[in-house]
Amino acid sequence: MKKYSVVHFLTMSVATGALVASCSSAKTQPTEDNNKHSPNFIILFADDLGYGDLACYGHPTIKTPNLDKMASEGIRLTSFYVAAPSCTPSRASLLTGRLPMRTGLPRVIGPEASIGLPASEITIAEALKEKRYATMCIGKWHLGDQEKFNPVNNGFDEYYGLLYSNDMQPPWVNTDKPLALYHNTEAIEHPVIQQTLTKRYTEWGTKFIRTHADKPFFLYLAYSMPHVPIFASDEFKGHSRAGEYGDVIEEIDWSVGQILATLKELGLDERTMVVFSSDNGPWQEMPDRMFGNDSVQPWDCGNTAGLRGHKHLTFDGGQRVPGIFRWPGTIPAGQVSADMASTLDIFPTLLSLADISIPEDRVIDGVNIIDFLEGKTPSPVHQFYFYRHEMLQAYRRDSWKLRYLPNEKNPEKSTLQLFNMDSDPYEMYNRAKEFPEKVEEMTRTMSDFDEQLRESLQ
Repeated sequence: MKKYSVVHFLTMSVATGALVASCSSAKTQPTEDNNKHSPNFIILFADDLGYGDLACYGHPTIKTPNLDKMASEGIRLTSFYVAAPSCTPSRASLLTGRLPMRTGLPRVIGPEASIGLPASEITIAEALKEKRYATMCIGKWHLGDQEKFNPVNNGFDEYYGLLYSNDMQPPWVNTDKPLALYHNTEAIEHPVIQQTLTKRYTEWGTKFIRTHADKPFFLYLAYSMPHVPIFASDEFKGHSRAGEYGDVIEEIDWSVGQILATLKELGLDERTMVVFSSDNGPWQEMPDRMFGNDSVQPWDCGNTAGLRGHKHLTFDGGQRVPGIFRWPGTIPAGQVSADMASTLDIFPTLLSLADISIPEDRVIDGVNIIDFLEGKTPSPVHQFYFYRHEMLQAYRRDSWKLRYLPNEKNPEKSTLQLFNMDSDPYEMYNRAKEFPEKVEEMTRTMSDFDEQLRESLQ
């Protein structure tokens, strides 16, 4: 496979630049946990949910009272990014705090893929084992379907869910491997009854919380929806004015409400950080393969609240997603911030809160954002790199975003776009000609970073 880098297309010298500070260690060995009051962590991760799909992010007809309440009880981020505009690389980065290129998973992988999350990578779940956290993964994994890549071999005590996307079966994907529901490494249901997946994921999640209420736990609940084909349970069919897609989102909102109600019932609210986000933007402009029968329609997708682009693109519509953090007594309620942060920051933040050292034998691209979440400081995140597959396509620094549009056949005709993301979050007005020095400086930074990242992988 031919890989194109920023350096391949830009005709400029590469200045010496500092790579993101190297951090952390090899896989940790469990030690006796002397702090029984270490915080619990729950990550609720939707699939293909758009920036504008929740009421608290502006949707006019989808009702999400539980997520709206969660946002009002914590902080709602309006410039929150994922590390890639598609499933596999985004999820690898969430769990490791590292850009997809570093994890070896810059592209989506399918059934029976020969690759998956490398054993050398340290997941949040593996790191938390140093403090003897109970860990569970529920829902979509999509980091390899071979047994060695299974969640139970990546730090999770238990797994219940689908090993990849719910469309990775005929007629949408040409594969002989049946889509199955797994418990740990055993397939327990085929064909999968997708109408009840969200409900069953929720039941397993609340059961896990109840079982481990007396010790620190980490729950990673990755919904299979609203990735197409979309399904809602009978209780939510016809529930939303926004049609079937709205039904799916409102059932996810119900699920979030059940998780939060369980925490409150058990007196765990003030001991538990809960995060809600999505793996990438909505899957608009789906390929023809998705319309082989009447079960998927072009409108079975979310919206970006006007952000340009969608899933698979490095415009903000592909990588800016809802980011809601709730932790009563620690994260002040009622906060809304346009400061940047990303899913890369979750790994170092959770480890720091658990009093676990950040690995020092590898680059961790995220940073600890707890002081920002607590309202003590502005966000420490001032720049973000937008990779699609192996190519660095865009770079944001504070309010400015530079997006590089390569012409692979004729590099000298490649163009640059410069947007002010504070005044023009919809990336409508290219101001590159107005600020040539800023374009040159940001292009050089972008090139330096990409060059050094590639050198570190050799």
